[in-house]
Amino acid sequence: MENKIRKRILITGAAGFLGSHLCDRFIQEEYHVIGMDNLITGDLRNIEHLFKLSNFEFYNHDVSKFVHVPGHLDYILHFASPASPIDYLKIPIQTLKVGSLGTHNLLGLALEKKARILVASTSEIYGDPLVSPQSEDYWGNVNPVGPRGVYDEAKRFQEAITTAYHNFHQLETRIVRIFNTFGPRMRMNDGRAVPTFITQALLGEDITLFGNGEQTRSFCYVTDQIEGIFKVLHSDCTTPINIGNTEEISLNQLASEILQITQATGKKVYQPLPTEDPKQRKPDISKAKRILNWEPETSRIAGLEKTIAYYQSLPIENLEHKDFTYYNFKQ
Repeated sequence: MENKIRKRILITGAAGFLGSHLCDRFIQEEYHVIGMDNLITGDLRNIEHLFKLSNFEFYNHDVSKFVHVPGHLDYILHFASPASPIDYLKIPIQTLKVGSLGTHNLLGLALEKKARILVASTSEIYGDPLVSPQSEDYWGNVNPVGPRGVYDEAKRFQEAITTAYHNFHQLETRIVRIFNTFGPRMRMNDGRAVPTFITQALLGEDITLFGNGEQTRSFCYVTDQIEGIFKVLHSDCTTPINIGNTEEISLNQLASEILQITQATGKKVYQPLPTEDPKQRKPDISKAKRILNWEPETSRIAGLEKTIAYYQSLPIENLEHKDFTYYNFKQ
């Protein structure tokens, strides 16, 4: 009886960084959570604490293949996708398939179940933006055949097919455009700036930057991001909404902050700028403020302190050197 009265939600990419935090949030909201992940980049350790719960299930499955979930569903969150440049350069075909075939399969499942579906898009759909900050009505500056094209175009197609299902089938759809997010459970060697810089600092290594390090990013702590996603899902807005932090800083400044917090002895070193590395990332979140009454609350320094403490709590073997190089695109 208990499971029948709970709302049921399917979360794909459940063993990943954001997916696992979303599982936690919806368990806290007393949903019955069905997690799905093929573990190509996810880690079961992120959700193993949920396995003992009666209102959590896990399916090891690739959503690029036919997806079947028994019983009714109220919601679907589609977060299955490699999100790191290192990952989608290694597995470009899988990245394209999860954004296209996987999204198509889940939209079909949502239609069958009469469920509302939220798809996780990204600030990468703006490419290397020619305007700043980036608002939802900016169409982007994207190279479809560049090194980032497999991810950028997968997400752009994902938004297009989701919108088509909403317009043609009147399916309840939501789209969240996620800007740079960080926090506990990010893989140390996934190639993104925050986990890479922290790991290099904790190992006593130099921090690797590219170009002159003056590329800017806007970093949102994970709890703020999860709250934003939760509000997007339960809103009435069917068009894309940016969720991110508007405090823009250079990667040089980020590296300096991490070195200071960790009291590490490494220094900043510079390598040639990777191909098509975006020069700016800063969201316009006026739409989220107006529609969702949402904006981030956690300061970057507070978030970094929590994230560094998380990495310091891990077994020492997790800090073994594994080419912790930020992005590392071939020229």
